[in-house]
Amino acid sequence: MSKKDFGARAVGVAADDASATILHVDMDAFFAEVELLDRPDLRGKPVVVGGASGRGVVSSASYEARAFGVRSAMPIGRALQLCPHLEMLPGHMEKYRAASSVVMDIFREITPLVEPLSIDEAFLDVSGATKLFGSPTVIAKLIRARVLERTGLPCSVGVAATKFVAKLASGKSKPNGLLVIPAQDTLAFLHQLPVGAMWGVGDATEKRLASRGIHTVFELAHTPVPVLERIVGKANAGRLSALAWGRDTRAVQTERAEKSISHEQTFFDEVTSHADLEREVRAQADAVGTRLRKAGLVASTVALKLRWSSFETITRQTRLARPTDTGLTIFKAASGLLDEAHREGQAVRLIGVRADQLSEGGEGMMLTLWDEHHADEWDSAERAIDQATTKFGRDALRPASLLGRRERRDRATGLSERPNRPSQGLD
Repeated sequence: MSKKDFGARAVGVAADDASATILHVDMDAFFAEVELLDRPDLRGKPVVVGGASGRGVVSSASYEARAFGVRSAMPIGRALQLCPHLEMLPGHMEKYRAASSVVMDIFREITPLVEPLSIDEAFLDVSGATKLFGSPTVIAKLIRARVLERTGLPCSVGVAATKFVAKLASGKSKPNGLLVIPAQDTLAFLHQLPVGAMWGVGDATEKRLASRGIHTVFELAHTPVPVLERIVGKANAGRLSALAWGRDTRAVQTERAEKSISHEQTFFDEVTSHADLEREVRAQADAVGTRLRKAGLVASTVALKLRWSSFETITRQTRLARPTDTGLTIFKAASGLLDEAHREGQAVRLIGVRADQLSEGGEGMMLTLWDEHHADEWDSAERAIDQATTKFGRDALRPASLLGRRERRDRATGLSERPNRPSQGLD
């Protein structure tokens, strides 16, 4: 079946789609589309969010901008070379969060089985909703209509029998489209695709596969696993082979065990000041600590992520003396890593703090001599802050070093910090 056939299949409901109960809903050019709600005069023009000062990187690009080769994470200077008449808009994370909340509520009106992947995409299992709302295709159309009606935003939906194929289908239907792949059409859909469409196949892996004559998913599927092991390693070979044959048993998970908790900040304008970076680390450490306490978890390892102006990204980590959920302890560890990795004047595009090796609070909580005198009071202080922020808002209490940070950050960088979730991207 050709790509044209699959596109036609997406339009109607005549096909037997009863087996296609997994939906992947992805908002189109999310940040840019949200901004265009307030700037309808720019609709139809190439627009990017980010780097309103002419520096920094692209956070989101409209499809008109993408036609010129402009992409997310591209330096603004390069984007302007590709499209000199590019319209640049500052970002407003609070608006994106509000729109995302409305969209996720719409999903949960249809089914309680919703697995958000990021601020602008989610998997849905609608197997229990068909008697009430109709076939999976009808449900997908209903979701698209409700999202557009209540938010004014377009979204693309992939409908399939597995999460992997639903994700691929939503990507193929962009922008503002719907693609349905019933179970019986899965292999015909998959095997026509380039091998680079597979999850886990990046540029380097794609080149290695191509060097062995493997260019399509069909060729990948028909390559013996032992041969694949020699190309991509034992861990990846079996997974890629299974996916190439349409085998994906993962269910939609409404709750997931956290493997790590992190916060990152991408700067529209590069930051060179060590003190400014240290303030950002303090805020992120506090945010990570808050999320750890809410989840009832403690971390044994802290990691720091830095992306330089060259887009080279480094990660440094350290093991803590004892597991913790306290922001101050996380900050001390992360700031030590920052001192080792960054020197005054080095330009930074992104910084992030991550807590790893998570366990239930109370497990392995062996105190050091310093902790015996101070840990309890710091823990109590941060829990008091949790209570205050729950009642009065996130800015009710915070360290003196962070006073005015929100205003400085919004002026300098545009977007607020965001928690990391497993994601396939912002658009």
